[in-house]
Amino acid sequence: MGLKPSAANTCPLTPLGFIDRAATVYGDYPSVVYNDTVYTWSQTYHRCLRLASSLASMGIRKGDVVSVVAPNVPAMYEMHFGVPMSGAILNTINTRLNARTVSVLLRHSESKLVFVDCQSRALVDEALSLFPKKDDQKLPLLVFIGDDSVEEGKSLPPSSPTYERLIEMGNPDFKWVRPDSEWDPMILNYTSGTTSAPKGVVICHRGIFVVAMASVVDWALPKHPVYLWTLPMFHANGWSYPWGMAAVGGTNICLRRFDAATVYAAIERHRVTHMCGAPVVLNMLANAADSDRRPLPGRVEIMTAGAPPPAAIKDRSKDVIISGGENISSVEVESVLYTHPAVNEAAVVARPDDFWGETPCAFVSLKEEYRRGGKKKAPLEAEIIGYCKERMPRYMVPKTVVFKAELPKTSTGKIQKFMLRDMAKSLGGSYQVASRM
Repeated sequence: MGLKPSAANTCPLTPLGFIDRAATVYGDYPSVVYNDTVYTWSQTYHRCLRLASSLASMGIRKGDVVSVVAPNVPAMYEMHFGVPMSGAILNTINTRLNARTVSVLLRHSESKLVFVDCQSRALVDEALSLFPKKDDQKLPLLVFIGDDSVEEGKSLPPSSPTYERLIEMGNPDFKWVRPDSEWDPMILNYTSGTTSAPKGVVICHRGIFVVAMASVVDWALPKHPVYLWTLPMFHANGWSYPWGMAAVGGTNICLRRFDAATVYAAIERHRVTHMCGAPVVLNMLANAADSDRRPLPGRVEIMTAGAPPPAAIKDRSKDVIISGGENISSVEVESVLYTHPAVNEAAVVARPDDFWGETPCAFVSLKEEYRRGGKKKAPLEAEIIGYCKERMPRYMVPKTVVFKAELPKTSTGKIQKFMLRDMAKSLGGSYQVASRM
């Protein structure tokens, strides 16, 4: 006789239960650290309940969309729990987008309320000003996120609703709204528009639960890792680690903004054990000036994604260049280019060739000390090509090298190869009948 689901043996899967458990199991452990502010898991849990309570008292109902435009500050972390705990759907918006795109996302999502970081006020104000005047869609309510560590955070109008006022007003014993079904929507994200207009992606409670648990297991996260937020939480919800850290009782080290010096200092100060970041972040750390570096207090595990990191051999069909019948992995060529002491960034695409069909065309940016006015002499195109000839088969060697101050990237830091392909095509077809042996 098979068992059947019932209220006694089944409840909808949701990652919101992770923080419920964390408050009980890891209540006195540090949960969120930002500058000199430290919260425990018990405190973070009750702040999330207060947020959910205030949203409900403001008329936010199940299925409403609540947006946030903010960097990696404690409020952003708390909203990954507090907003869906009210029954609403969380929509995180990239702070690097332009006002037109933000306006499109807010209109398309029919957002009822937008949490706005103090440094993004102008962006959101402009985005709202672009709403069609004859449209009957109401403007969303704005709630500002203050921050005494930045100038903009000290000058919010006294009458403006703020995030901390909502926390103060909320009920710390609020009975959070559990999903009726694990298929209920919890998150609304938008693609970054790498190849076309942004597309909305709705994710249910079950989906987030499964992804968060898979991410924890795949990385073999231990209990109480110290996690540095170098990956924006607005980027695919920080790859699910806001929920994953609650599951393992980790400590979230929040950074409003960062450079190499800030990251190295944070690793040393907080004894960071884990962090995530796109390859551009890893490149920044690898090429940091000696004055920015600090000795690592221990092993730091790094998860990277979004684009192949330097020295990766993984390939995709669109990264294959077919030259004279030979398949060339652009990632392999890039891996060699990254070993050159002067190269900061590298991307290889196909350039039309009248004889070979396609040939590799390399776009590179140079490290600071090799740029104009730097301490070291910048390499010429011939030098880069010669360097590659010594390290790879001749047919794989870039036939063209284009130097750029910076390679074009999406708002999430991925190199926009489609733009580089267009640039390579604009160079026109080359005609080379050189030996490949």
